[in-house]
Amino acid sequence: MDRIDIYTSIVPNRRQLIIQDMRYYAFIHFGMNTFTNREWGNGKESERLFDPKQLDADQWCEAVAAAGMKGLILTCKHHDGFCLWPTATTQHSIKNSPYKNGGGDIVREVSESCKKYGLKFGVYLSPWDRNAECYGTPEYNDFYIAQLTELLTNYGDIFMLWLDGACGARADGQPVQDYDFERIWSTALELQPDIVMSGCAPDVRWIGNESGKTRESEWNVVPKFKYDQQNFAANCQTDDNMRKFQKRCQDVMLPDMGSREFLKDFDEFMWYPAEVDVSIRLGWFYHPLQRFTLKSLKKLMKIYYCSAGNNSLFLLNIPPNKKGLLAKADVRRLREMGKWIKKEEELTITDAVRADSENGFEISLSFPKQAVDRVLLSEDTTKSQRIEAFSVFADGQKIFSGTIIGFSRTAIFEPVVTDKLVIKIEKCRKEPYIEKALPVAAGAYRPF
Repeated sequence: MDRIDIYTSIVPNRRQLIIQDMRYYAFIHFGMNTFTNREWGNGKESERLFDPKQLDADQWCEAVAAAGMKGLILTCKHHDGFCLWPTATTQHSIKNSPYKNGGGDIVREVSESCKKYGLKFGVYLSPWDRNAECYGTPEYNDFYIAQLTELLTNYGDIFMLWLDGACGARADGQPVQDYDFERIWSTALELQPDIVMSGCAPDVRWIGNESGKTRESEWNVVPKFKYDQQNFAANCQTDDNMRKFQKRCQDVMLPDMGSREFLKDFDEFMWYPAEVDVSIRLGWFYHPLQRFTLKSLKKLMKIYYCSAGNNSLFLLNIPPNKKGLLAKADVRRLREMGKWIKKEEELTITDAVRADSENGFEISLSFPKQAVDRVLLSEDTTKSQRIEAFSVFADGQKIFSGTIIGFSRTAIFEPVVTDKLVIKIEKCRKEPYIEKALPVAAGAYRPF
């Protein structure tokens, strides 16, 4: 088997196909940090501080759904160890807070609200815990698995488990916990067979930053990873210089992770799509003085098209305030985003007549003459990711050039009045398999 045959043999698993179809979903950072005005709590905060008097999970989910998102992930426990459900594992939880006189369960409220608004529900459960006395000992793995089991058995279907790799245990004078990630992953799949695991996990990888920056060419076929460390497996590297580089930098931040030139130095590969996580404001938790850092519609839509429209997943964080509500300005911004995403869907020319050339490397799209300014493209990733370069032509003139397509690509160009577009696949790993090629009439939001 030659190298191209190896690359094209790598395909997504069933869970990865599910998340690729979702593309765009929400993060909700809410917890003790909301009340202490911090990003990382120290685990010593009094449970009495947590008291969101107007919490409205329906308000959250209605806004998330209005933005066009397909799911919501809640920070059920952040690094401070405070749990948003009445766990049996620790006293540092909502059961000892003033919220609903200790009878509240925000995980349940949000999971039920997600069902009401047609959203999938996911959980974030921080491996690092600054409150648990057993942290840093073998017993902590049992403690963590007990918490994970509660979340994955008591709240219905869970679409994602988000595993954060952040850890400042050494700064606390603690030993760094030896997490039993294999046990975490196997427990999650046993309890929720369709669950997608992101972060320090086998299904979805971190893009490498929290600012919304993406690579021009985001490949799903990458060298085999050590998921928990977010770098390439050592026995997968055959180049001495690459080994030296790994010691200096996380591999997940490399500018190229999937070109033929890059892959030639490796011998084991996997399907590992990237996730772009970014907050609508400067911080991940709500901070009153950051109200002026709310990202503009143009900025957010640019991130959207560079992620969900560029073969990546878009995870957008919206932090509720102390009242337990999303800020009105944030809700307005989400609605603005949803309006333009819906506009694109409404303007998609679904009845365009498609004709593929005999060699499969050219696609013609015919439709009633009108102004168009983008094409929605996707490959059939059950046949892997193959396209390395393509162009779009109108009336013989090239109007767009790009590299990858993958499971989701939006090619945006200056509006052109035409009744035919031609998509030419100029470089490909064997033959291409195009699943979707749909033109969009001009009028949807243009962030570029």
